[in-house]
Amino acid sequence: MVEMDLVGVRVELPSNTPIALLRERTGARRVLPIFIGGPEATAIAFALEEVVTPRPMTHDLMRNLLDDLGVSIESVTVTELRDRTFYAEIELHAADGVHRVSSRPSDAIALAVRIGTPIYAAEEVLDEAAFQAEDEDDDEAVEEEEAEEVVEQFKEFIDNVSPEDFAS
Repeated sequence: MVEMDLVGVRVELPSNTPIALLRERTGARRVLPIFIGGPEATAIAFALEEVVTPRPMTHDLMRNLLDDLGVSIESVTVTELRDRTFYAEIELHAADGVHRVSSRPSDAIALAVRIGTPIYAAEEVLDEAAFQAEDEDDDEAVEEEEAEEVVEQFKEFIDNVSPEDFAS
């Protein structure tokens, strides 16, 4: 397993499809893009921006339930890519032991970012779906500029999305 950083949520143009971007914390620093739904993108972006909503969103509710039950989330892992669909697991520690629960990566990431839980990806997933980022510059000013761009792209997406866009 390779530890990942959540770079952010972006909107893939021209399809206006949100993606979560994970990047290897060390080593080759490959980037793993995962297409996600609009509500999950909103949940992740709100957590990254530390937006406090008047009532708990679904992932906040899940965090609160687990806290009240004395269950901790130790890690989330993107475990496989099968038929163009990513799979993930959430590792929970409870009084009766360790539990692993299957999850969509977007939900696992939304929980992880709220709790500060490490995010991992299987090496096989990275080999199949990650790409090498072009000349990476670790300058904080560049990263801050990229973060602002992500927020602006996401705001534009939110301004233009309607409930009908999610109907199938």
